[in-house]
Amino acid sequence: MLELSENNIHLNAKASDKQQAIEMAAAALEQAGYVESGYLAGMLAREGQTSTFLGNGIAIPHGTLDTRAMVKKTGVQVFQFPQGIEWSEGHIAYVVIGIAARSDEHLALLRQLTHVLGDEETAAKLATLDDVALFRAILLGEQDKKSVLVSKETVTLDVDTSSLLTLTAINGGQLQQQNAVDNAFIAELVASAALPLGKGLWVTDAGVGNLQNAIAFSRARTIFNHNGKAVKGVLTIAAVDQQIEENLARLLSDDVQDVLLNGQCEQIVAALSGQQVALKADTCASSVIGTFTIRNEHGLHARPSAMLVNEVKKFNSRITVQNITRGGEAVNAKSLMKIVALGVTQGHRLRFVAEGDDAKQAIEALAKIIASGLGETVSAVPPSEPDTIEVGADLQTNQVEKPEEHVPEAIEAVFVIKNEHGLHARPSAVLVNEVKKYNASVAVQNLDRDSQLVSAKSLMKIVALGVVKGHRLRFVASGEEAQQAIDGIGAVIESGLGEGKE
Repeated sequence: MLELSENNIHLNAKASDKQQAIEMAAAALEQAGYVESGYLAGMLAREGQTSTFLGNGIAIPHGTLDTRAMVKKTGVQVFQFPQGIEWSEGHIAYVVIGIAARSDEHLALLRQLTHVLGDEETAAKLATLDDVALFRAILLGEQDKKSVLVSKETVTLDVDTSSLLTLTAINGGQLQQQNAVDNAFIAELVASAALPLGKGLWVTDAGVGNLQNAIAFSRARTIFNHNGKAVKGVLTIAAVDQQIEENLARLLSDDVQDVLLNGQCEQIVAALSGQQVALKADTCASSVIGTFTIRNEHGLHARPSAMLVNEVKKFNSRITVQNITRGGEAVNAKSLMKIVALGVTQGHRLRFVAEGDDAKQAIEALAKIIASGLGETVSAVPPSEPDTIEVGADLQTNQVEKPEEHVPEAIEAVFVIKNEHGLHARPSAVLVNEVKKYNASVAVQNLDRDSQLVSAKSLMKIVALGVVKGHRLRFVASGEEAQQAIDGIGAVIESGLGEGKE
């Protein structure tokens, strides 16, 4: 892994704009002996090609391929800007990591950042922390860990699937994001059979790659069958010592199983952590789901996004939102940054899922504020599909429900990366931009590194795959334009992802 010393971290820095922040990073890299004079020009040129903002307030400015000859040795300089730097439209950077890399050594650091990019609270802590040792530990995922990790980040509810493997893979990904397991764990996990626990609950684990005691749980929206047995939820266990045995014993309790089957996120975390949880009647109700069309002429830019988030924050329920027009994962609807990152334009359909005592009130309030335009003028053209609110099995809509459409099977393809320097940031950005053109859900796996399947619409996750020349990438696409997506991906990889063919 790339070394990062406390001397390379600069807290409470100040810069007037992005260019000055990059200049500071370049000067620090030069002073530390990582680069020759003139590397700054390459960093600014790289930023002009594609924004280096990764998400959750983190940016990674670095040089172009042409300036790699100026790198004396691989290294980084980290700057914290508590006041924030406007990095690109709607994106504010609080942590700026200037990178000098002769090849792909820096990819190890980017993989370490995955846990920060997936945890808004951790990223927010880095933005204001004044303890350099703790800052470094958090950035690299080395902070003190609980004896058994069970948190809201390892619980996923209301998954729209009828695949036990999908639930297992979700758990594996959550555990890996929390640095509780490594790639070897994921590879064995997806290849191993799950064990039925009863009542529709299943257990999965792996004998290798366990880094910390941890439990992940995912629950399907509806019960389905696997080899003739019911499936509702999957527990995935990472174990390194006997401290986890007490938690595992609780899984046999009827009370805990009832919470897993019917409870909300906070109740599940509490039950798996050993707390007594009593289910109230109203907390056993199904999720409330609202699907709405955005009418705003300019979509969800910063202002209407902020109004939407402020409305969501009025309610206690856990609320997620997914852009079903573009595909991708559901995100926290109380995060302005994640709402803006959905890339919502006029006519896009958003699917909100609320769980909690005031879930129905929350979804109904969102329906009204979206229909009113979120503080802006709305299109006079009516949406092509009606807005709907789904409470349990009851679909509330004033229009006739459309017949269920046939969902095509997933389409897979394997492509070999021929780029001389693999998938560094620039070709990765070209690949992600190609994937985002299609109304399809696309995941990708690095077969040569036994990685997990990750979203092909996430620049950070593509870079973190550590793809070098000759690696084989397996793409899995589903949805309306799945075949078009696979064809487009194949074509853009064959063309060299913006860097030309050999």
